[in-house]
This record gives sequence, C-alpha cells and structure tokens, in this order.
Amino acid sequence: MSKIKSWVVPQAGADMELQELDAGPLGPDEVEVKVEYCGVCHSDLSVKNNDWGNGQYPAVLGHEVIGRVVAVGEHAKGLEVGQRVGVGWTSESCMHCGECLSGHHQFCGESVATIIGHRGGFAETVRSHWAWAIPLPEGLEPSTAGPLLCGGITVFQPFLAYGNVKSTSRVGVVGIGGLGHMAIKFANAWGCEVTAFTSSPSKAEEAKGFGAHKVVSSKDAEDIAKAAGTLDLLIVTVNVPLDWPALINTLKPKGRMHVVGAVLEPIPVAAFQLIVGQREISGSPTGSPTDIAKMLDFCARHDIRPQTEHFPMSRINEAFEHLEAGKARYRIVLEADF
Repeated sequence: MSKIKSWVVPQAGADMELQELDAGPLGPDEVEVKVEYCGVCHSDLSVKNNDWGNGQYPAVLGHEVIGRVVAVGEHAKGLEVGQRVGVGWTSESCMHCGECLSGHHQFCGESVATIIGHRGGFAETVRSHWAWAIPLPEGLEPSTAGPLLCGGITVFQPFLAYGNVKSTSRVGVVGIGGLGHMAIKFANAWGCEVTAFTSSPSKAEEAKGFGAHKVVSSKDAEDIAKAAGTLDLLIVTVNVPLDWPALINTLKPKGRMHVVGAVLEPIPVAAFQLIVGQREISGSPTGSPTDIAKMLDFCARHDIRPQTEHFPMSRINEAFEHLEAGKARYRIVLEADF
C-alpha cells in the first residue's frame, strides 16, 4: 500500500486533518500493520501541542496500535501476514548496541519514537521494526489492548525492574487516571496490598473497584501522614507538583518512590529523608519488546483490561478535546473507520 490515509497534525497545536501520504517502500527489517484500534495517550496530546519541545511536524500521532500484519520485509523474523500484533511508543532500535544486546532496547540511543520523526498509528497502516511489533496472546481482547502498549508497560515496568516487589509488598499508586488505574490492577494481580492516592474523592470507590484496598486523599496532609512508613513501592503516575516530602515519608525503610508521570518541574528532595531509611527515588520509560510481551501475557492470564472509551477515528479531534478536558475514563481508543 503506497498511499496511506492518515490523520495529520500540520503544525503544533493544530487540529488533525485527513490526508493521503506516500508510505514509500517497506524496509527489509520492517513490518506493516493494518490498524484496527489505536489508543489515545496523553503523550500524543503532549506531542500534538509540542509541550516537550521535540515535536516534528507535520506529524502522524498514535502509538498504542493493535492491528494485523499486512506486509513483511525480507529480513523480518517471527511474524506472518495476518498475525495480530501491537506497536507501542518505540518503533525501532538499532539492535546492535550494548543496551539492545543486553535486552534493554528501550534505552537504545538510536531508538525511534513511533510519533516523533516517524508516522504513527492514527492512519490506515503503521510500520515498525519487526522486533517492536509484539504478537498479541490468545485471550487478550484486541479492542481494549492498545493502551497496554504504552500506558500499561510504563506502570508494569517497575514490577519487572525491581525484584523486591513481592506478593507480600505494599504498593501505593498516586493518581487514578489513565496510568494509575492500570497500575492498581497490576499491583492487585501481583498479590500486593494496594493504596491509591487521589485528589478526587469521587474516585475512591472506582479505585477500590480496580483493586485498591485503601484510598488516601493526596490533597490532605493528615491523610497522607497516616500512611507514613507503610509502603515498599510508591508509583507516581501524575505530571503535576505534589507534596513530595509527605509522599516520600510514606515509604518504609528501603522503600522506593518510582516516577513515571512526566512531571516538568524539579522534585525537591531532602537528603536526610533518603539517608535515614535508605529510601530510593527512581523513574523509567516504557519497556523492551520482551518486557511488553511479558506484560501482555500477564494481562491475558489475569484478565486485566484498561477501562476504555471508544470513538471512531473519524472523530479524532473530538476525542482529543475529550482527553484535554480531563473527561477520559480512563483511556480512549479510536476504532479505524477509513
């Protein structure tokens, strides 16, 4: 397919326009995937508005793709035409650097983001290196699986990266939104006791429905103080300033606060808060192809699905307005209707 109908951001902040783009020849290591569903991530909105300053326009966004392989490059391995796969934040890495060869492809210095300098999944088809097109396991519902490929792996990564997260651990999740609601589901299925921190009291019952055992108001210093010294892991999924000293104080000795929300302001840290309890603060991006495959298998095994709202892709600008207004509950999925 040489001409691809695509929803294009012509310049930063502009509404998307339906255009036909020339895809060019398929690379020898690439696969082409016919898009069935594509999630709308807050990162798409950030790139659309150039909030991070690294957008490249015109841009085709969309990096939570579910679809079927329709073409395979001559050097592509392990995939067949007709196979259902997912493509997430990364569409390519070099495959020969130390990070790639050690299984940490997400840290490759030559990795390509699916929506920055590359055409993403708000289109008829999307392309990626064969290793970054992840087969969907049986039993995983394709219409809701898209958000797992970015938001899902982002909050699943700390469970894989730190071997001290056990079924006996106590895990906190800050923010009950697109990332946070999946983090709660993962932590519950991992066997942990889960505490949800939310600024919206109306979300307390929903958080419990996702698997939280306790709910704390992230705006109430006294409420946060009640959780002091109780958590082995605190996953921060929001991108706004918080009462960082109070949150760090919820950690047990050797506890970890792990940040996956793109907080743009510096996080102030008092050294003694870390020293006296040997606490740690860390962060992470998404994950490698094998990490994503493990997460998808975990989701299929435990029947974990993001809570989604659905729009036809032809209403893409309306879907983005819905997201920007903070109305999404909790992930938006676009259904291809070209």
